[in-house]
Amino acid sequence: MSVIEVGHLAVGYDGREVLRDVSLSVTAGDVVAILGANGSGKSTLIRTILGLVPSRRGEIQLFGTPQKRFRHWERIGYVPQRLGAGSGVPATVGEVVASGRLARRGVFRLPGRNDRAAVRDALAAVGLLDRIGDPVSTLSGGQQQRTLIARALAGKPDLLVLDEPNAGVDAASQEAFAAALTRFAGDGGTILLVLHELGPLRPLIGRAVVVHDGRIAYEGTPPEPAGHHAEPDHEHLHPHAEEPTAGICEWAPTEGTKAY
Repeated sequence: MSVIEVGHLAVGYDGREVLRDVSLSVTAGDVVAILGANGSGKSTLIRTILGLVPSRRGEIQLFGTPQKRFRHWERIGYVPQRLGAGSGVPATVGEVVASGRLARRGVFRLPGRNDRAAVRDALAAVGLLDRIGDPVSTLSGGQQQRTLIARALAGKPDLLVLDEPNAGVDAASQEAFAAALTRFAGDGGTILLVLHELGPLRPLIGRAVVVHDGRIAYEGTPPEPAGHHAEPDHEHLHPHAEEPTAGICEWAPTEGTKAY
């Protein structure tokens, strides 16, 4: 079943096109990583898919419905770039995670047994059940990011969209992310995530999409880390895209760029 279909997408800011002629397909059960250097447009791509950024041209469908007519947002769990789960609000970990149930239960219905169970399950999945009653402000940055992932999981989505969940967090939190996402994928969930580096998530990634200069430069098996010399999967090169550079394929920075 098609979960995301993007066709010939173009997105721009201030008269400059950030994405040009981007097409992407994600089907149920896929785990797809969007990779690219800073400023390549990878975060803009997922934000446009979710309707947070307007497009200039092209088509987007979510679960077979044009994005502009899509209403079942409870089917999508979104974890933005790390902003801090507390944001100055004196909320507990459990309260933040419980807010992930609002789209599914409705704003005006009080939480029920299923809601409370979903919150506990989500916190257990990221290793934070013991902190359920603690203020979010007392958590480390990595733990706050885990709280945001638990909030998305609590909504029982079909699709998880994550924007650089590993950025700037400790190794323990990265391992917790990997374990939680592996369980989610194992239950049939679909994952689309932006990554700066694969890290502990590498075994989970089924397909990599490399964005370069606003276009998809490569689509196929995840590039190998620096020092490995795997051949690119030519069968899955994106149409009209150039063959990936050695830096992309070997997961090493090319001159003048940062490692993805």
